[in-house]
Amino acid sequence: MSILHELRWRGAINQHTDEEGLLKLTQEKSIALYCGIDPSGDSMHVGHLIPFMILKRFQLAGHKPVILIGGGTGSIGDPSGRNSERPLQTMDTIMENAEKLSNQMRHLFEAGSEQSGIKLVNNYDWLSELSFLDFLRDFGKEFNVNTMLAKEVVASRLDTGISFTEFSYQIIQSVDFLHLYENEGVQLQIGGSDQWGNITAGLDLIRKKVGPDANAFGLTIPLLLKADGTKFGKSADGAIWLDPEKTTPYEFYQFWFNQDDRDVIKYLKYFTFLSKEEIDEFEKQVETEPHKRAAQIALAEEMTRFVHSQQALDEAISISQALFSGDIQNLTADQIASTFKDVPSSEAPKEERNIVEFLVDVTGIEPSRRQARQDITNGAIRIKGVQIKDTDYVISEADSFDGRFIIVRKGKKKYFLVHLK
Repeated sequence: MSILHELRWRGAINQHTDEEGLLKLTQEKSIALYCGIDPSGDSMHVGHLIPFMILKRFQLAGHKPVILIGGGTGSIGDPSGRNSERPLQTMDTIMENAEKLSNQMRHLFEAGSEQSGIKLVNNYDWLSELSFLDFLRDFGKEFNVNTMLAKEVVASRLDTGISFTEFSYQIIQSVDFLHLYENEGVQLQIGGSDQWGNITAGLDLIRKKVGPDANAFGLTIPLLLKADGTKFGKSADGAIWLDPEKTTPYEFYQFWFNQDDRDVIKYLKYFTFLSKEEIDEFEKQVETEPHKRAAQIALAEEMTRFVHSQQALDEAISISQALFSGDIQNLTADQIASTFKDVPSSEAPKEERNIVEFLVDVTGIEPSRRQARQDITNGAIRIKGVQIKDTDYVISEADSFDGRFIIVRKGKKKYFLVHLK
C-alpha cells in the first residue's frame, strides 16, 4: 500500500493539489516534505498532533520530513480559526517556546539520528534577514490583493476586521515554502484544513519564481470532529498537552482510554501505527464486546508510549489499576500529587486527630459527626485505601504518603486530598 493509499484508508486526506502527480512522485523516489507550527505556546496539545502524525507516517515510509518552527511567523500571528487578533508575544517568549517545541519534536521524531531523516528549521533564520523593501519588491508584487481576500482564512475575518500584519501572514508562509523548496528540496507541504489557502498561495509563489513546471504539492488533513460534532482535542478540563508537567501521563492515558466507541476506530486510524488488520480486528471487538474496551486500551497504550515512553505508560497503567481497585497504598507521594491534583483538598498540620473530627473539621467530606460515625460504621470510609470501621480510630502521619498527603475516600468514587504541613 502506497503512503497516499494508506492515508486515504485512514481518512487522513482532506484536499490535495494533484493526487495523481503526488502519487507518482512518492512512488518514484523519497521526497522531502514539511509541516510547520508557530511557537504561540510552550507545548503542543493533541490537536496539534494530527498533521505531525501524517509527517511521521511519511518518515516511516522512507521520506524526509522537515519540521518548521515558526519563530518568524509566530511573532506576527496566524489569523486562522479566530475572530480577533492574536496577542503579540515578546521575542524572548517566542524563542523559549520554539526551543520547547523543538525538544518535543526531537522526542517524537528522534531528530538528530542519522536514520531519522528529520530536520528542524526555524523560519526566523531567513525571515529576519529579509528587509521590508525586499519583501515588497520580491514577494509582495507576486500577490494579488483580490485573490488574498478570497482566501477563506482572510474572508472569514473581513466582517470583524483584520490587521495588515495578519493579512500578510499568507505571503510570509508562502516565502517559507519557496525557501524550503529551493534550499531543502521540499516538494510537499502538509497542514490542517484551515491551511489550504496558505499552502496554495505558497505553490503559486513557487511557480512564479521557479517556473510553471515546478514539481510542488499541497495536502491538508480533515478537521477531526468527535461523534457528537464537537472539535477533537479537549477534555472537560481543557486541552490535553504533550508536556507531562501540564498533562500527566496518567491523565493523557485516561483521555484516550475514555474515548467514545463511536470515535475509537477513527482515532486508531489517525493516531496509531497499527496495521489495517489489527484495526479491523479492534473494530469487530467494539461491535461484539464493547464492554472490554479493547480498542480504547490499545489507543491509550499506543499514544502514551509514543508521546511519552514505555516507562510513563507502565506508570499510567499502574495508577489506573490502583484507582480502579481502590488499592492505592503503593502509590508514591509524587503520583498522588499528580493524580489527585484536581480533587477537593485542604491543608492540615501533622498532628493526630480522631477520624470523626478529621472527616468533619479537616476535610468537610462529612456534613456532621453523626453522619461521619454512620459512614465509618457502614464501611464507606477509606484512609490511604484501607477501610476504617472504628469510630475511635486516630488519624496520624502513618496514614500519609511520605508525610505529605492523606487521601480520604468516601463510597466508591468520592476522594479528598489533605496536604500535611
